[in-house]
Amino acid sequence: MPLMTASKRASVLTIKFQLSLLLFLLCYSQFSIARSAQRIVALSPHSVELLFAIGAGSKIVGSIDSADYPDAAKKLNFVGNYHGLVIEKIIALKPDLIISWASGNKTDQIEQLKKLGFNVVNSDPKSLDDIAENIRLLGQLTDLTKKSEQVAKIYEQQLAEIKARYQTKAKIKVFYQLWSKPLMTISNKSWINQLIENCGATNVFANNQTAYPQISIENVLVTNPQVILIPSDNNTRNHDIFGWEKWTYLEAIKNHHIYYPDATLLHRPTPRLLTAMAQMCQQIDRAR
Repeated sequence: MPLMTASKRASVLTIKFQLSLLLFLLCYSQFSIARSAQRIVALSPHSVELLFAIGAGSKIVGSIDSADYPDAAKKLNFVGNYHGLVIEKIIALKPDLIISWASGNKTDQIEQLKKLGFNVVNSDPKSLDDIAENIRLLGQLTDLTKKSEQVAKIYEQQLAEIKARYQTKAKIKVFYQLWSKPLMTISNKSWINQLIENCGATNVFANNQTAYPQISIENVLVTNPQVILIPSDNNTRNHDIFGWEKWTYLEAIKNHHIYYPDATLLHRPTPRLLTAMAQMCQQIDRAR
């Protein structure tokens, strides 16, 4: 086999160097985009709220129509809703970052956006601790790490204070009515269950096999909860149609412990949920 000449070796080394440089630039480009996004499409109410919280609201060019906080979010370009996204609108906005929501967006549409070459990052907190981590993630993606760390630490401190206040208190049996038609609640597979536990209470349906089980009135009566929580907002305030007050032998009814915590805050994984959580803990505490 003939030996490679010095000029050929130099040529091969040059090509290798150029390929390595190209690969580095491509990787750096992707990293740079992820680090300092300037045109963001945020596909969940919570990611929109978190972006505004860390000072990145001005970078949002599109969102879904249920993103309503802060007020500035209502003025954004809407590219879809819970039922689906309008891919053409997203393309037209030319985002350099799309914040997806695995629990709320259609999987096939997110995959389509990825195939189109968009930089897609998922934000889908599954626990109270995840909220802080998502705040930090968004800070990294927008090059606002200092501000995001401040927001995350304040959230973690406030959460720790709530936990410390109630964790050693007597456990209270709680029924959380998520919906009425059909009658639904939550189990310990739902992150919302953590709110109840951190108030020093016990969810009477915590051990159910599904995260959001459908139950019967009889199921509730058997558990005899000491507190009934019916999360409420403008869309769900009338879902307490079962008239629990007629079941006067229930501990919760007998002692007047049926409450309506703010669903808008409780069901959105952002720092604001701590306000509603603290209120809910106080309501549960009245049953002690």
